[in-house]
Amino acid sequence: MSAGTTQKRKGRGGDAPRIEDVAKRAGVSPMTVSRVINGASHVRQAARDAVNEAIAALNYAPNRAARSLAGGGQVRLGLLYSNPSAAYLSEFLVGSLDQASRSDVQLVVEKCDRGEGEETSARHLIKSGIDGILLPPPLCDSQPLIDLLAAENVTAVAVATARLADGISTVSIDDFAAAETMTRHIIAQGHRRIGFIIGNPDQTASARRLEGYKAALTEAGIAVDEALIRQGLFTYRSGLEASEALLDLPQPPTAIFASNDDMAAAAVAVAHRRGLDVPGDVSVCGFDDTALATAIWPELTTVRQPIAAMSRAAIEMLVAEVNARRQGKTPEPRRLVLDFTLVERESDGQLGA
Repeated sequence: MSAGTTQKRKGRGGDAPRIEDVAKRAGVSPMTVSRVINGASHVRQAARDAVNEAIAALNYAPNRAARSLAGGGQVRLGLLYSNPSAAYLSEFLVGSLDQASRSDVQLVVEKCDRGEGEETSARHLIKSGIDGILLPPPLCDSQPLIDLLAAENVTAVAVATARLADGISTVSIDDFAAAETMTRHIIAQGHRRIGFIIGNPDQTASARRLEGYKAALTEAGIAVDEALIRQGLFTYRSGLEASEALLDLPQPPTAIFASNDDMAAAAVAVAHRRGLDVPGDVSVCGFDDTALATAIWPELTTVRQPIAAMSRAAIEMLVAEVNARRQGKTPEPRRLVLDFTLVERESDGQLGA
């Protein structure tokens, strides 16, 4: 064999090795091989070691047929999305598609409109034969949609919701604690007039972030000034409007904390348009740490919400629940809370520095 080439071991007849070849070499049944591949716990360690050794010796690549012997067929999941932030959606899709590939899951991605469009899209996915549905924000907080999936007995996982109990599994961060941490950080820099841009009122995370902001102010002995709180919709345009209103105040804020990076980027743009220096004249902080946070100048100080990791975890939870149902079990809803991180960059600074 010449240098730089690799020789693959073959199964019978020179073809790529099959599950039967692995089973024969390991001295077990094809079903046992499939159980090892699927990570089943009820396999003797000696048999597991023999199967893994055979897989390595034959350079065997498990295929869907092998996986389906013990798992009841490939899992098909639907991902409904209706998020106005392209940056958030991009992060979410990266995580979802990556985990779907790792888990041998077929992922059907479908855009839907808010309101009746949500249910229409969900019914379309259900009719197509999907096994479960992933609900990123804002659909994670759509009660009509959640009720429909429950009525149709469809497994679902909601991502980035602040709901405590809804009969479905959830993946989120502690939005209250994250916003409280960011507000404390801004206060520590000497700011007392801190503007806050709320996220979409239809999303539970928005209210929790507002509560965290208010809690940090109260803790520091700073009165909550409702004039410094403006409604946004998690969109860049709503961030422009809210920031204009804040900076038009007779006593404008010295810092603005927006509930996502899109609205924070809009606040930076408004400040620049008015000839204000960021952070010299006004500090700006965001939330999410999407790609947008480092695509503008100055780069945003923000709360890192592990969006891709949350979507990966949601896929794993969905697959586990679907497989449990296929085995006749009724899985209990789970609530998974991941860590957040405050990321300091250049868009905020000490007051008067």
